[in-house]
Amino acid sequence: MAETKQTVEREYVIPLRSSWKNVPRYKKTSKSIKTIKEFVAKHMKVPDRDTNKVKLDLYLNNELWLRGAKKPPSKIKIKARKEGELIKVELVDLHENMKFAKAREEKFHKKVEKKEVKKKEVKEEKTEEEKVEEKEEVEEKEKSVEESQIKMAKQTARAEKHTIGTKPTPQIQRKALKK
Repeated sequence: MAETKQTVEREYVIPLRSSWKNVPRYKKTSKSIKTIKEFVAKHMKVPDRDTNKVKLDLYLNNELWLRGAKKPPSKIKIKARKEGELIKVELVDLHENMKFAKAREEKFHKKVEKKEVKKKEVKEEKTEEEKVEEKEEVEEKEKSVEESQIKMAKQTARAEKHTIGTKPTPQIQRKALKK
């Protein structure tokens, strides 16, 4: 039988205060992250409750760490999506500036993917004539680079000729004390 990927989506409000109540202050946010992973592993029925298969979204992580390690939010609303074995956890209520940043990032990634596809198509279409033309262009560029290096060498020689000759200051050597 052909295996089909089942995508299951669920929303949860996870209470975090009870989990980090008896933890040292500096560990509260990291404990709340562990609590989210354990909660999702339990409720999404992950085999052996393996928390390594639960992946947190960048924006969810930033929301948890927003106020620092000592003061995480007391509860958080998430959306868990099961894709095969992995479970991706996202933040449901994004702030306006976070929504804008997320949209901008997605737009940027789409542009990058399109450019990669176009580059692959262009490389396959090259013919022998284009290869010969490219070789000629490369040779011309090399010649122009050599000429520019020669000009730069001449200019530096002229500049050195007109500078005032200054003697370098001698370094004082440390001498051993006489007995």
